[in-house]
Amino acid sequence: MERQQLIEKTAEALRPFETNNLIDTLQHMSINKLFANPVVLILIVVIFFYGVVKRSKTVLLCLFSLFVIALIIRFAMPNPGDGLSFQNALPFVGGCFLIACVVIYFSLIKSD
Repeated sequence: MERQQLIEKTAEALRPFETNNLIDTLQHMSINKLFANPVVLILIVVIFFYGVVKRSKTVLLCLFSLFVIALIIRFAMPNPGDGLSFQNALPFVGGCFLIACVVIYFSLIKSD
């Protein structure tokens, strides 16, 4: 009986981490709330320090790309119900171009 109770407690503790719950939470969470979440901040700091300590160019480029994508989502995504206009497309194109240039430069041109 003790084992069954342990399994039930474990299942109840892991229920918020089910895929449906995670996706639902991310869809209803704004960028500000997402980056104010302590779990996300701790994860970003751990990944950043891992990239710095290990001097991993790949990890740091991925982290840079994630930050720029977050900025693109913040500034280029139109309001719900609005169409994608030229004004909204310019930050999207600029951000994608910035990511491409930085990744190509640091991974292909400036290699150690």
